[in-house]
Amino acid sequence: MNVIATRAAEGFPRRSFTVAEIRAMVDAGIIAEDENFELIDGEVVPMSPKGNQHEVVKAALNRLLARQSPDELRLAVETSLYLDDRTFLEPDFILYPIRILPEDVKGTDVLLAIEVAASSMKYDRGLKARIYARHGVRELWVVDAEMRTTWVHTRPQPDGQWGSIEKVSPDSKLVPDAVETVSIRMADLD
Repeated sequence: MNVIATRAAEGFPRRSFTVAEIRAMVDAGIIAEDENFELIDGEVVPMSPKGNQHEVVKAALNRLLARQSPDELRLAVETSLYLDDRTFLEPDFILYPIRILPEDVKGTDVLLAIEVAASSMKYDRGLKARIYARHGVRELWVVDAEMRTTWVHTRPQPDGQWGSIEKVSPDSKLVPDAVETVSIRMADLD
């Protein structure tokens, strides 16, 4: 289904939605289950279609993460991460304790979130990174699908800032702070 975005109401108040209202609209068939969007502070944000390099990187990461993740962690791929009653994101990957049901996962439960980006780089490294930090996600990787460079965000702050953001070259090994069994070099992905 195509989502039409409009800016016709610029300058006017907009209707804010809750996660519960969005879920009710999906249940009623008003919004298709396969529509690709996020809810940011009550506003529906349509997501761009994913290109070839995004899918190549995502598939390779999926294979590696599935092999390297410890049994006590759940690897969720393109899941809805409900952060509060007006915000949910659709990260490419998250790792969190397996004992937590998917809809019960909070930001502080997420040990690693990964966003693979091409056209969404500014959004993923900007607003979306601040939302992850504000909700206590422990570590965020934003991977440039074309260049394979990764921005590693650690030490989230309640104000939406990160204590550390490091740009990591494709040839360098990435190991999440909380999941030392995972070790990835983006240059090796194919």
